[in-house]
Amino acid sequence: MKEHPQVLLEDAYEVIAGPSGHLLDALHDGPEGVPVIGPQNLANDHSVDTRNVRRLPDDKARKLARFAVRPGDLLIVRQGALGRLAIVGQAQESWLFGASCLRLRAYDSRVHPHFLAWYLSSPSAQNRLQQMASAGTIPAFNVATLKEMEVPVPPMEHQRTIITVLRAAQAQAKLHREAARRLDELCPSLFVELLAGTRH
Repeated sequence: MKEHPQVLLEDAYEVIAGPSGHLLDALHDGPEGVPVIGPQNLANDHSVDTRNVRRLPDDKARKLARFAVRPGDLLIVRQGALGRLAIVGQAQESWLFGASCLRLRAYDSRVHPHFLAWYLSSPSAQNRLQQMASAGTIPAFNVATLKEMEVPVPPMEHQRTIITVLRAAQAQAKLHREAARRLDELCPSLFVELLAGTRH
């Protein structure tokens, strides 16, 4: 396997924890207020799933402006379902992130956010995250622990190639999942038609 230079995560990304839970006591499921991204909103394809997003009243959200997100930020679960992550898109600009997540924001151009997301999703990185977690009823890791993680830094052109290839594979996987879902939905009605002899 080709070796690449490495960098500590803290040398390329700002890492901060989400607000304390008591600051989010006013979270609700209604349509008004500022959305707050939690672990349940981090999808397997590294996107933010906006379904079932909870919200914070505007007056409470204004006091938490430092926990706002912007496009390109990475959010990673630090408590419970460790290692799940997503990249913030344009549609989520100025939303907030919750207590069980960490926000990673690039201040160094050496590591592309999408490359970092794929690296942190890799089996070796996921194993390291699990090893970093503190023992307890609910496993967790903190900001300092994640900052000390080493990240490979291939040339940017190589990073972009990796991103392009994996995005294409991801798109194909999504199409296959959708096709499988449609077949599953078709089977009950197909059974009825076969039983009745209206389809051969």
